[in-house]
Parts: sequence; C-alpha cells; structure tokens
Amino acid sequence: MADGSDTGGCPCHHRRHTAPAATGPPSTLAPQQTGNNKGTAPELEAAAGSSSSKGLAGADGDGRLPDRRQRRSATCRSLVHYLKDREKGGPWRAGVRDFENELFSQAVRSLPGVLKERQLNLGTLNKVFASQWLNSRQVVCGTKCNVLFVLDVYSGQITRLPLIRDMVPRMAGIQLGCGVHAIELNPSKTLMATGGENPNSLAIYHLPSLEPMCLGDRRGHRDWIFAIAWMSDTVVVSGSRDGTLALWWLDPDDVNDSIESDNAVRSPLYAHINPKDLEAIPRANSNPYNYQVRALAFSNKNQELGSVSLDGYFHLWKPENHLSRMLSIRLPYFGENVCLTYCDDCSLYAVGCQSHLSFLDPRQGQHNIRTTHSCEGGTCVCSVSFYQHIITVGTSHGSLLFYDVRAQKFLEDRRGGIPDTSPGSAGKKLKLICGRGWLRHDEILAHYFGGTDEWSNALYTHCYNWPEMKLFTAGGPLFSALHGNYAGLWS
Repeated sequence: MADGSDTGGCPCHHRRHTAPAATGPPSTLAPQQTGNNKGTAPELEAAAGSSSSKGLAGADGDGRLPDRRQRRSATCRSLVHYLKDREKGGPWRAGVRDFENELFSQAVRSLPGVLKERQLNLGTLNKVFASQWLNSRQVVCGTKCNVLFVLDVYSGQITRLPLIRDMVPRMAGIQLGCGVHAIELNPSKTLMATGGENPNSLAIYHLPSLEPMCLGDRRGHRDWIFAIAWMSDTVVVSGSRDGTLALWWLDPDDVNDSIESDNAVRSPLYAHINPKDLEAIPRANSNPYNYQVRALAFSNKNQELGSVSLDGYFHLWKPENHLSRMLSIRLPYFGENVCLTYCDDCSLYAVGCQSHLSFLDPRQGQHNIRTTHSCEGGTCVCSVSFYQHIITVGTSHGSLLFYDVRAQKFLEDRRGGIPDTSPGSAGKKLKLICGRGWLRHDEILAHYFGGTDEWSNALYTHCYNWPEMKLFTAGGPLFSALHGNYAGLWS
C-alpha cells in the first residue's frame, strides 16, 4: 500500500505551501510590469543625429538642448541610475520598484536551474509529511511517526516539540501512527496550526516561542486532520478525513478565560476550544473513504476557500460567520486528488493528482478547466506550491518539476547548454532529482522488496524561503510498509 493515506488508495500525501516560508496570502508577491520608458528616447536619438551639423551634441533639430527632465528620462534607463536613485530615495522610487520586481520575477524563473541539493540527516524518523519555514534557518516538520520537530538547516540540530493532548484521555479505538499531516503559519507568523497528539484535534502554538496556546478537541473532527488554511491571523479552517471542514475563531480573551477556568482543576498550559462551524462536504457516491478532505487553499483576493476531496471534487466556500458552500466542480481526473495551491495573481487554483495538474478558475465554470500531464509514467504529484506564475511540483519518484503558467509549459533544462529552438522542437523538462535519504533495512524490506538498495522517495512536502532563495524538500519512501525519511536543502 502506498503512503500518505493509509486508507483510501492514495499514494501521495497533500501539501499546500504556501508559500513560502511565509504562509500568508501571496498578494504581495504578484509580479509587476516594468515602467514604460519609451517616448523621449527616440526623440533624443533623432536629435543627436541632427546635431552634428550644428556642432551641438544632444541638441534638438532646431539647435535647442532638451530640458533637464528629458535628459534624466533618457539616462535613468540604466541599472546604475536605478541603484543611485534607490540609495537617495529620489522621486523615481516607483520606477525602481518596478525594475526590482521585474528582476525578482526573472530570478523566480531562473532559480530552479541553479539550485544544488545538500541532504540533511533526520536520524531514524519516519517520513516527513509537512513542513514550514519558521525563520531564515529553522524549519518545523511533522512526520508519520507523530513527531513534531524543529530542524536547523545549517547545524542539523533537531529539537522535538511536545504534542498537545486532548482534555479527555485517548479512546482505545483511535488509530495510532497516522502522523502530523499539516502545518501552517498565520499571515503575521505569530501562530502555528498543526495536529495534536490526537490527530483529530487542531493544535495552535504561539510563535516564535512555540508554546501551546489552545487545542480544538471539543465537538470537532472525528478523524485525522489532513489540511489546514488560515483565513486571517485569528481565523483558521481545518479539513479532515471524516469529510468535514471546521471553522475556528481564536479569540485571545476566550482562550485566556478557558485557561483560567481550568486552572483550579489541573492547571493546563493551553485552552480547549470548539469550532465556530462544522460542515460536511457533499457526498457524490457511497464509498465512505472518498469523502476525505485532502487539501485546502485560501484566496486572499476573493476571500474564498478552495477544498479538494478524494472523490475528485473541488468545492468553493465563503468563510465568514460560518462556512457557506458556493459551488462544486467535478475535476477531470478524479483519482487521488491530494494537493492544492492558489495563485492570487493568476486567479487560479492548481490541483495535483496522479500524473496531472488541473488548473481552474471557479468563476469560469466547469468547461474552463485546463490540464497538463506533469510526470513520467508511474509517478504521482505529491506536493504543489504557487509562487508568482511558477508552480513547483514534488513527485512520488523523488523529483521536482517547475511549470510556468504564463508560458503554459514546464521550464526547460538549460544547464547543459542552449536548448534547441527550431520550429516544432520541444526542450527537455528541467527536473531536479532528490537524494536517497535513509531507509530502514528490516524484514519487510527483505521479504517484500528483496532487500533492494534502489528506491526513490516521495516528496510529500516542500517550502520556499524566498528572501534567501532556498528550498526545503522532505518526504520518504512511497510504500506504507517501508520506514525511512528524506530531507534536503536546495540553494
């Protein structure tokens, strides 16, 4: 059986990452167009050509020099003048910003081709399902073996975090070993949401202290939490394997009152809260395993929430005082839709399933869904993230692919030289292959897999630290019965 969902037949676990180290909405990351510096340049060129007969360099056709504003417009097209204007804080700041945004957009497209991997040692932990950057050197991760830890990507130090426990002791019927499937930071990076010791409960931690704040263990989900998305700094939604979405309001006053009221009983360090609303997704068929909510993505521009379920449906919600479902769309590939991301700039959701990516704008309806084949045969999409107009795809065979939504094609591999640009030619996809990681050699490996030393790791999670142009990737062996891990830092 493949891992990521030990029931439901899904070989890959979802990840949304948002972006980036930052988990807030990507509205500030939208690419900008360069300023239009046309207009004066042709006139100045013509003037220079006609000035030779009058002996006046740079004069107009009638012998007059262009005014100071015209001369500055012509000279400010150089990088040197842009940088000088930025240092002085002069009146050309808008042009500088446009220029810098265009440079950054070029860097986003070029970065994948220059990334180099450094593998990170995670010891004997089993499969990393979720990750987020906390700061420039620390990543918080969750594993299948139910470990929540902070990894220093430079020193390699691992610090385990205590999981928050339910108020009511764990019942015997709750399954163990399902792991931490989701980690998300709120827009201001002051709170972190993830799973509790009981995977059905939503745990909230303070940042940067990582002290427990509260636990959503009252009248919430009845099965594992697979997905989390923040609507604001104090509103978060969780999606569960039981086919429900829960809306949580984190009111600091209510949380403090809850802690104080319990102090007389057992002096807890955190509060226990209820969801503001709990909604079930529509059920399209009779298979109970297909009702799983596998991924969530929030549109800050439209203040709407997208969700993907294992039965192959995309649902759009309006999260206000309660969760109101706006529409449902049947996806063209309805098997193993396990990851979802959203781009505010492009107004597009991207869904990863098996070996395809599906792009949809809910306002365009069912007939405007575009798909692209993303992987080689036998591989699946395990994690996706949007940044500007580039989608990063983590596969079940330990590779990274990069899709340019504007160009509607995968980035080409230019590392070996200049690609063939003749008519009808198709360049080779840029594909980064991740390292081998660690695999436990046990009886299961020997009996069912012949003790092979050849395996690939599924990339269940990846997240960018864009200010420093770094990418963290992690996962482990695809098959559920195999115990192992992989983590790498690309820079």
